[in-house]
Amino acid sequence: MASVWSEEAKLARWLEIEVLAVEGWAAVGRIPRADAEEIRARAIAPTPERVAEIEAVTHHDVAAFVDAAGELAGDAARRWLHFGLTSSDVLDTALALALRDAVDLILGRLERLLATVRRRALEHRDTICIGRTHGVHAEPTSFGHKLALWAFELDRDRDRLRRARTAISVGKLSGAVGTYSQVDPRVEELVCARLGLAPAEAATQVISRDRHAELVWALAVTAATLEKIALEVRHLARTEVREVEEPFGRGQKGSSAMPHKRNPILSERICGMARVVRANLQAALEDVALWHERDISHSSVERVILPDSTTAVDYLLHLTARVVEGMRVFPERMRANLDATGGLVFSQGVLLALVEAGLPRDDAYRLVQAAAATGWDEGRSFREVLWAEVERRALLSREAFDARFDPAPFVRNLDGVFARLAKLAVEGDPAGVGPGRHGDGDGER
Repeated sequence: MASVWSEEAKLARWLEIEVLAVEGWAAVGRIPRADAEEIRARAIAPTPERVAEIEAVTHHDVAAFVDAAGELAGDAARRWLHFGLTSSDVLDTALALALRDAVDLILGRLERLLATVRRRALEHRDTICIGRTHGVHAEPTSFGHKLALWAFELDRDRDRLRRARTAISVGKLSGAVGTYSQVDPRVEELVCARLGLAPAEAATQVISRDRHAELVWALAVTAATLEKIALEVRHLARTEVREVEEPFGRGQKGSSAMPHKRNPILSERICGMARVVRANLQAALEDVALWHERDISHSSVERVILPDSTTAVDYLLHLTARVVEGMRVFPERMRANLDATGGLVFSQGVLLALVEAGLPRDDAYRLVQAAAATGWDEGRSFREVLWAEVERRALLSREAFDARFDPAPFVRNLDGVFARLAKLAVEGDPAGVGPGRHGDGDGER
């Protein structure tokens, strides 16, 4: 990603667009073909240092680049480079190439993370844990189901990034205010075709910035997904919960003062950096509205937020894959937490059993709620408190009552979810990979 945004890569992209434009002019018969061939043969991207030296005088980056490139490529280049073009023809078309390369790198990382999340979800298809709403125990679920939700969300992020990639893969060589007054539209078509870009349907001096905002939005949503994953890991890694643990390498130290510490530092870093990417979306949206046919208020913003956002998301995907791949899972602790409330989490099942036995729903609700309050407030077993009342009133048999405290039925209808997960297309990872690939080792990778 650093190489995509390097000065050397930027100048190489600018040069290629300039040379392709010369070749386009030659193809439509406006300039001598021999000159175009000479320019192609002698074209060398100038160094960032030389461009900066000239820019110190011109105070114009593209003008400095054209002068520097002409120094290296000879008389023909000095005559025909930048013929009929405006700076944004080069800048915006080159930016499209950079963003496309950046998104391709991000999509590659997302594919690897998605494959990892899917494998771990299938691995923990039957690992029972407590589901929580408002941070409070709700009903049993499957840890694999939790990860399946992450996988499907990452799949949607992938679709959003692919659509954004298409949106920004657009070039523009239509001149000062986009009217083709000094540029033959055929030149734009030839250059864009060679670069694998679509010509903008219409442009001012710049390509409309809603396209770039769409990309930053897709990056921001992806970062939010990664934060969602990391935030869950952070909660589940708390001492009082300890259902999962981040990878913790041999020799790693969690605290300079407290040797016992194993802090979820990777997940915290993910949550923190996701805030930066989301904040950049505001700036991208502000760039959409420019004065008339253009101003350059967007330019300074984009020099920060586009490299930063793509680099940050690339890194966040790397970190999240590291967390999920090396995450230790503790099923016994999950079951202990599920049982910690004396059966409170099975309250709905008992409620429905009482309704099915003939008790009016509100009466059944209040009976179960009263037993839950007693168990919760007095630290007693909800199951036994409730059974005493159910038995006294002869509402259910003990067998029918106990059957409502089995967690297995809570996940028996998830087969459809996992069937869809197994069919989820992930590059380089066959569908339906079974459990056991990761295990619950010491988390070192």
